[in-house]
This record gives sequence, C-alpha cells and structure tokens, in this order.
Amino acid sequence: MRRLLVRGWPSAGLYAGPVAWLASTQGNYALVSWDCAHRLPAVTALAALLILVSLFGGLLSWRSYRRPPEAATVPGQRAGSLDAPDGGRPHRLVAAMGVLLALLFALAIMVHGAAGLVFSGCER
Repeated sequence: MRRLLVRGWPSAGLYAGPVAWLASTQGNYALVSWDCAHRLPAVTALAALLILVSLFGGLLSWRSYRRPPEAATVPGQRAGSLDAPDGGRPHRLVAAMGVLLALLFALAIMVHGAAGLVFSGCER
C-alpha cells in the first residue's frame, strides 16, 4: 500500500472519479426518503465522502504523473528518455487524464451535494 501511495497509479483517477459519481448518483436517489424521514443531511455527507474518494484517485494519478522519467518505464526495463518507445509518455498521458477526470467528477459530485444543502428531500 505504501508503494502505491509513493509511486502512484496512472489510471486511478480514471476509475475513482466515475465510480464515485455513480455511487453518488445512486446514493442520492436511495437516501432521499431516509433524509426526509430523519431530517439528517445524509446526501451532503455522502457527497463529501465521495468527493474525497474522487480526489484521492486524482492524487494517485498526480503522484504517478510527477514521477521522474526514468521511474515511469515499463516494469523491469529502464528507458533512456521519454522519447524512447518504453519511456513513459503513455503513462504520463493517462495520469494527466486521470487527474483532470477526477477533478471533473469531484466537481459534479459537489454540485449534487450542494443540492442536498438547498433541498430537504421532503418537497413534493
């Protein structure tokens, strides 16, 4: 686990952001009646938790993006530069896309959570 946190994972943001958004959307629909009955901001709490999940995936992608070029090679091989075929450019591209998608989905989850602050769930 420590190695994953230090080295990162290039595609973590590509997976964590959309999965967190999917869980947020489904959780919002499932928690509305419970939110109305108990008068607790469950939708907002779920949104805050899933924003952190999405941003954690973006952090793992960012860590992978910021690695030095010689560390961003295919496992077991060493590349001389980023222009070499195994030099890490696809990994950096996937990592950059992971960071941006994680931020985008965190923003979408934040908008859903803001609706939970405005609406109580009991509107008919």
